[in-house]
Amino acid sequence: MRGLKKQRRIQIIMVATAALALSAGLIGYAMRDGINFFRPPSEVVDNPPPPTEVFRIGGLVEDGSLVRDAGETISFIVTDGGASIPVTYTGILPDLFGEGQGMVGTGRLVDGTFQATEILARHDEAYMPAEVIDALEAQGVYRQTDGAPES
Repeated sequence: MRGLKKQRRIQIIMVATAALALSAGLIGYAMRDGINFFRPPSEVVDNPPPPTEVFRIGGLVEDGSLVRDAGETISFIVTDGGASIPVTYTGILPDLFGEGQGMVGTGRLVDGTFQATEILARHDEAYMPAEVIDALEAQGVYRQTDGAPES
């Protein structure tokens, strides 16, 4: 009787361990596309990712670079002061998107052009994403002022 209880306990522990490993594997598999790494333009130019990798890029939209095609396709150049990357996007841009403004885009780098699937613009005049601020400060283009809120 004692041997049977011990064997049953071991079986339950083995099944629970297998179920836990399977759950962790399924969670990891489900999250594989949900994790997008942020890269400033300088890093993208120095170490270009493969065309299959989805990542986020951010910086300032260069003045004079915004071009609207006949359809919904928009092209512009994003810079962090050290490097510039051409961006294309098909869709409706956020209301606060414009030249000289901070932006973050999600997409892929294909043949040297970032093809964005999503564009985010700062949501008010005083806000810029922390990742963009860090990248611009590292290039010496941007400096946090005392009156601007920390992100």
